[in-house]
Amino acid sequence: MDFLKSNTANSVRENVGVNADKNTATSTQLEEHLEIARYGSFLLTDAIRPAFDLKVIPGAGWRQENYQDPETQIDVPVIMAAQTKERLFDLFIDLLSPLGDEVDVVLETSHDNELGKHIDLYRESMDLPILKSLLFDYEDLILNDGCTGIAVLNAEVPMEVQFDEHKLLMMYGHDLEPFIEVLESHNLYQSDTLRFITEAEHIHSSNEHHAGKFTDLSYELGVEFN
Repeated sequence: MDFLKSNTANSVRENVGVNADKNTATSTQLEEHLEIARYGSFLLTDAIRPAFDLKVIPGAGWRQENYQDPETQIDVPVIMAAQTKERLFDLFIDLLSPLGDEVDVVLETSHDNELGKHIDLYRESMDLPILKSLLFDYEDLILNDGCTGIAVLNAEVPMEVQFDEHKLLMMYGHDLEPFIEVLESHNLYQSDTLRFITEAEHIHSSNEHHAGKFTDLSYELGVEFN
């Protein structure tokens, strides 16, 4: 992944991390492509764009798979979901409810780091209602910054909800039925043919404003460097 410097008037494109072949398009064509946010009924956040070749067309839905823990080699069921921007944050908030009243939080950042590398910041034992209230204050950052991700988990259950830098939702746990009920209550349904933006080359966006807001959120959460 490398960086492009964009001159577009849209400030969210100040710094654009690109996992794509810049030689496939002129700078003008790429700028025009970056301005496209809607694909049919699906609206992307400002954090991410598919590459110019559009090998994956963004769409809404979810898919169930298995994730193998690299340390224990144990397979853990996981749901990956994509939702249009207008409904994404509310879905994320509702998916936290099955985790219980007290949760741990992990903030993920790739601001000011080597491309492809992240720093994880941890906060243990937080009341879920307080966390939800704080997250609403930072809705713009969480939705639209391509260098910010967040995971909320209950290690005792164990269950986890991750809202990653690509603005995809991932739910981990041996019992995924509570998550499925939330997804379906939001009229989001399973599709085995659904492809996610991470399954092809793609483009991340961030800017100095979002980097500053990430720092503010870190302080308010009281997270610590790993």
